[in-house]
Amino acid sequence: QVQLVESGGGLVQPGGSLRLSCAASGFSLDGHNIGWFRQAPGTGRQGVACSGSTSDGVTYYADSVKGRFTISRDNAKNTVYLQMNSLKPEDTAVYYCNKFPTPNRNYWGQGTQVSVSS
Repeated sequence: QVQLVESGGGLVQPGGSLRLSCAASGFSLDGHNIGWFRQAPGTGRQGVACSGSTSDGVTYYADSVKGRFTISRDNAKNTVYLQMNSLKPEDTAVYYCNKFPTPNRNYWGQGTQVSVSS
């Protein structure tokens, strides 16, 4: 059974940083494009960043996070990370990981809440 478990969220002041983790079990992240999505209250889920598979090598960032967020992965640990710097209030959302750009609806985890507020 595939499980994606997100962690690392929290409450941070504007300008602060957080590092999110997505640990996978039941399937190997290697060989798949894996990304982070976020959903703010009253909005749909949007793609934020993607780490390409070893063979693909593509990295993608939404314009809203380019230069502030960095996605990385550790295939040995079957984990993907999202380093978020210079956080803004508009980054407040629940963050999820999944296949990218087309997520598998059966893979959605609980997500991790990121709140940016002074």
